[in-house]
Amino acid sequence: MNKTILIVEDEEDILDLIDYTLTSVGYDTISCLDTSNVLNILNEEDISLILMDRNLPNIEGSIFINNIREQGYPHPVIYLSAKDKSEDIIEGFQRGADDYITKPFNLDELKARVNAVIKRTSKQSDILKVQDIIYTFDNKQFTIDNNQISLTHLEHNLLLEFMKNPNRLLTRDILLENVWNNSDDKQLKTVNVAMKRLKQKIDPEQKKDYFKTVRGEGYILLTN
Repeated sequence: MNKTILIVEDEEDILDLIDYTLTSVGYDTISCLDTSNVLNILNEEDISLILMDRNLPNIEGSIFINNIREQGYPHPVIYLSAKDKSEDIIEGFQRGADDYITKPFNLDELKARVNAVIKRTSKQSDILKVQDIIYTFDNKQFTIDNNQISLTHLEHNLLLEFMKNPNRLLTRDILLENVWNNSDDKQLKTVNVAMKRLKQKIDPEQKKDYFKTVRGEGYILLTN
């Protein structure tokens, strides 16, 4: 599957040029003129890299990245910016940059830097994130607000199945097939009991709307 790059650039001619350059070498791209839809895209798409202009109309790009990093979005970032003073570049790295490219830039250099960051970061932990639930594949751990969640093997597999399919109705039959597999304990009421225990562990105070229950069908893990 091709890697997908999110490009955030408010100058349409530069945006189109970057888009054409990266798609021509096999990347999938999603383009934005500002940050208004970025969080929705990060929640719904598998983004491998963000190319972020710093001079945006609604918010300075590096401030936006710094803010979402604090919310738990770990996506690699390359800043594209006319801010080329050494203090600007240092500030960019302090605000989450994996690389920094100054404008005007050479397209071959852009491709090389994109390739290098994706190659480097793809070796790091693969992560799933839905709302404030983060799953790290390397250590097979779930965290919420940086707190590790203790789950049984079954609860782990159950939550992971939902994390892989956000906003999708998973019926009890699908869950029994994909999570319980060859277990002898394949009863519809078993799913209800497991879901109740899982909800209590990830939301003990019942203050968050992680799941939507579809009566008679199953459950949906909501992205927002």
